[in-house]
Amino acid sequence: MKKEKRIKLFLGSTYVLIILSFLWVFFNNFSISEISSYEFIKNNHDYIDKIKDRNYILISIFFFLFTIIWVLLLGFGSPIVLLAGFIFGKWIGSIYAVLSLTFGATLLYIFVNYFFKDLIAEKFLKRFSNLSEKFKKNEFNFFLIYRFIGGIPFFISNIIPTIFNVKVKNFFFGTLFGMYPQIFVWAALGEGFNQVIEKNKNTPLIKDIIFSSEIYIPIIGFLILLVIGIIIKNVFYKN
Repeated sequence: MKKEKRIKLFLGSTYVLIILSFLWVFFNNFSISEISSYEFIKNNHDYIDKIKDRNYILISIFFFLFTIIWVLLLGFGSPIVLLAGFIFGKWIGSIYAVLSLTFGATLLYIFVNYFFKDLIAEKFLKRFSNLSEKFKKNEFNFFLIYRFIGGIPFFISNIIPTIFNVKVKNFFFGTLFGMYPQIFVWAALGEGFNQVIEKNKNTPLIKDIIFSSEIYIPIIGFLILLVIGIIIKNVFYKN
């Protein structure tokens, strides 16, 4: 028993160290102001387009593997989906994003369920104890709704289900189908940013970006999903 705890402690510590190392390397090479500048985005947009035209399959595989690693390192989901739409367009991009995020989230869930289950229960069980009975009644349907509603940081939403012992199969397919509507909208927004950049060599005004159809239509779609999610949350969670 003590040996098992030591192994878990070693692997858990190694995992945390990898996360910290990744963050250190990333922010040591890129500043927030740099990666958010229009010039940085424009230059990398052109570079990525060239790579995609030369080897579409290779960049697809790289994106898929990078996303899985990103999720395992507790990264947020929305930047990945925007990137998918930006590179591959809303249709292919949303499929790539939902598959890679689902695989990554499932692997993270399995890892945390084995190594950190007690810690997660200690931190979150009281806060989400009211959901326990709902998961027991119909695990898949409730998890599907849980994923559709969202509202929780992606990496936290991946580890909370360890409290309720959600089956891996239900976690995988609930994530795949539950997240797709919002992923499609975010991918469409990423595609919209791509189109805006292609149309503007110089930095466009904020109002020009917001009022372009490529941007405001996905935003409207996001707001509609948000309202639907709030309604479902108020009705289903209370009942």
